Amino acid sequence: MATFHEVVELKGHIIDSWSLPRAWDTIMDRGGNFTVQEITIGKHKSEPSYVRLQIEAQDPETLELIISELQQFGAVMVDAHDTQTEMVEQDGVLPPNFYSTTNLPTQIRIGGQWVTVDGIEMDVVIVVEPEHKHAYCKPMHEVQKGDKIVVGHKGIRVQPYERERGQETFAFMQSDVSSERAKVLAIKNIARQMRETHKRGGKILFVLGPAVIHTGAGRYVAELIQRGYVHAIFGGNAIITHDIESALFGTSLGVNLKTGEQVEGGHRNHLRAINAMRGIGSLEKAIEAGLLREGITYEALKRGLPLVLAGSIRDDGPMPGVITDMPEAQHRMREVVQDIDMTIMVASMLHAIATGNLLPARVRTVVVDINPAVVTKLADRGTFQAAGLVTDAELFLRELVESLNEIERTEV
Repeated sequence: MATFHEVVELKGHIIDSWSLPRAWDTIMDRGGNFTVQEITIGKHKSEPSYVRLQIEAQDPETLELIISELQQFGAVMVDAHDTQTEMVEQDGVLPPNFYSTTNLPTQIRIGGQWVTVDGIEMDVVIVVEPEHKHAYCKPMHEVQKGDKIVVGHKGIRVQPYERERGQETFAFMQSDVSSERAKVLAIKNIARQMRETHKRGGKILFVLGPAVIHTGAGRYVAELIQRGYVHAIFGGNAIITHDIESALFGTSLGVNLKTGEQVEGGHRNHLRAINAMRGIGSLEKAIEAGLLREGITYEALKRGLPLVLAGSIRDDGPMPGVITDMPEAQHRMREVVQDIDMTIMVASMLHAIATGNLLPARVRTVVVDINPAVVTKLADRGTFQAAGLVTDAELFLRELVESLNEIERTEV
């Protein structure tokens, strides 16, 4: 029976990062076969490995599927081809064979030269300006008639996500360790990474869910903002609503945050908080009038931090400042993540996944949630760099602040 084949190369730390065995599994799982034409194994930490594989499949569609998935591991086709493009014929509609990106650093071949794709993120397309040797990413809803979109898999080079050489800052976070002592050690390492990012002038994004307020941990985030460790905040209607509820009434979902007791009639407090902000016109006016004088929202707005709040169909109100236009919310989030160096996601599954979809793989990402499924979901969905920690939001943020205190004391 006739088969279709291509030859690909993989280079780098493809053994200890499991890129090569995963590539082999992918080929076989998709119904293909492979022949190892050449392989060289690095003999020490700094020496990369190399393999050249001939991939075979029974039809061109299967072969194309295999090649496109192997590109996520850094596979490059041996035969030199320029990237193929097709013209968009209708606003917001892609050519049938469009190439869908990962969040890994990507290059395409234009006129015999490899060109880095700007603004890389996952699940978008690559627009090419061949006359300028320029390529950049666009989401589907932003493509316009006349845009030249990358199609197929030729002339594309993806840099795989590899395990760091030597000791990893977050290596222990990838294991199934559940003791409280191990969690504290993990948090101390996160604090060190935050401190290093802060000292070199890097920017840290926090993605927050309402459990941060429900557990009484909002004060720790407010302190981190005051100390300059937070440079942007993503969330939804719930985090801002309960933050302002706690600032105005001392409750979250009607529960007194100091005593843990349900306040009579407190179930209305979040609606009262929304109503108060809507009545005065804006969060900024509430601060100017002295109505809002503490909390995460107060500290962020006083310091001019980007506060991107994407709403949903279930929202009460919503609170002023919440973006109800989803394409606009995505646009605002994309603008902010361009110069982010580290992201901390706490108790926010939906906004964490949304943010992970926008982050390039270079951004150090930590996901914290009491639900183990949440901390693994980002990596499963393609946020390769995400490290997870299963723990309570209050414990995490309290220990994070204390660890930063210890680190700063040792520097004096």
